[in-house]
Amino acid sequence: MTERIAKYIARSGICSRREAEVLIAQKRITVNGEIVTSPALNVTGDEKILFDGEKLPQTDKTRLWLYYKPEGLVTSHKDPQGRPTVFASLPSGLPRVISVGRLDLNSEGLLLLTNNGELSRKLELPSNGWSRRYKVRVHGRINTEALSRLQEGITVDGINYGPIKAEIETIKGSNAWLMVTLSEGKNREIRKVMKHLGLEVARLIRLSYGPFQLGALKPGEVKEVPQKVLKEQLGSKFEL
Repeated sequence: MTERIAKYIARSGICSRREAEVLIAQKRITVNGEIVTSPALNVTGDEKILFDGEKLPQTDKTRLWLYYKPEGLVTSHKDPQGRPTVFASLPSGLPRVISVGRLDLNSEGLLLLTNNGELSRKLELPSNGWSRRYKVRVHGRINTEALSRLQEGITVDGINYGPIKAEIETIKGSNAWLMVTLSEGKNREIRKVMKHLGLEVARLIRLSYGPFQLGALKPGEVKEVPQKVLKEQLGSKFEL
């Protein structure tokens, strides 16, 4: 059985398939001593496949972890500005992992981690229809009608955002907690939309991503999803 080289590299856990295509374009991948020039090359895995002259990690069974990302960490392996990163802060004992999507520096909560770059790419696709749920603390005067209209979608600074469900949980003075649910999860979507409504986001916690829940995890904690649960949730959709 063969598969495309970019997909094989992603399954080794060193990067996503998109990033693997970049490595190939940079001529950093060789197969049996020959530089790979196309991400469409098919391999079986029996070949001598090297990245920068080093063997790829052995492909392992697909694994997924739930991680409570604390506020103040960048979702990156390296940060040009020298800020602390998620991957440098993970507990010891984890294999090399990549994240499913990102949470920005000032956001916290559920971040999915996997050793399979191909799975990461698939879980990020909007076509899955998976909702993301957030608990959001905002400061400012709330317009309940404007919040309700978010379910119709909204355009902010030329960017179209899909339906957003925003429900008020508590209000105390000029501060409120909202429960916000969306499907797309574009870059800083909640912060930009709330700012457009005259609200400042003071705290943002992701509670769920599709069927996976933050639960009782505390900041910095990691919990692996059991293989049985992983197959139940993903087996019908994704090839593990």
